[in-house]
Amino acid sequence: MQQADQHEILELIGELLGENGCGWDKEQTPGSLCDYLLEETYELVEAVRSKDRAGVREELGDVFFLLFFLAVLLHQEQGLELSRVWQENVRKMKRRHPHVFAEASIDTRQELQQQWEAIKKQEKRANNQEPKPEDLFDAVPGALPPLQKAYRLNSKAAGDGFTWKTDADHHQALIREWQEWQRAVADGDPKAKEEEFGDLLFNLVEQGRRQGIKASGALARANLKFVRRFRAMCALAAQKGLDWDGLDLEDKDRLWEEVKKADG
Repeated sequence: MQQADQHEILELIGELLGENGCGWDKEQTPGSLCDYLLEETYELVEAVRSKDRAGVREELGDVFFLLFFLAVLLHQEQGLELSRVWQENVRKMKRRHPHVFAEASIDTRQELQQQWEAIKKQEKRANNQEPKPEDLFDAVPGALPPLQKAYRLNSKAAGDGFTWKTDADHHQALIREWQEWQRAVADGDPKAKEEEFGDLLFNLVEQGRRQGIKASGALARANLKFVRRFRAMCALAAQKGLDWDGLDLEDKDRLWEEVKKADG
């Protein structure tokens, strides 16, 4: 962001919070802005994943506005300085990328993850916070959506060396989880089914992570694809003069396959 743009946003927020500003804005606190920030961030993510360029510009602007608004309120409440925030973040990122800014050598994604976690432990020791094994997951936000949290937990465990040695080993573990899920379905115990389904999902997230795939993003794109194809299927039915409500499942399946073929 250019310096002039930054000052323009800060000046705008100053006017909103000023004597002749907005009553609603002046009532906000750092805590009250958190929900709005989360909401706008999800809207930005949706726009990015939908490749909505106009939407991205709008939602990115909303997120930046709220971040600067939050920074202004934190400055008033706690004396937070934006310049220090940026300086400390630049130093941290350079420190955590020694393979870019120093002479460290990284050959695999796993080594990169292990290096990242090792550096974070060093940072804690430097701040007199001796890391303990049981504290491994403390940095994972409790409020993360479950799929994202499962990815982070698996990633943290892998960075600590607690993961399957090979993809083949994990594939066998995934097969075992699938078998346990099938047995739970056959037994019909609702509690067991929920537990085994959760275990299966957790391991599917790890399967994706090992291939460089984030489950949350992959599922979001699958959702978008499903909705796009469903709408195209309805449009195709109308184009063919078919009564959607009168179609049986086989008719709808044929339309679905036609849409899939056209969608590529």
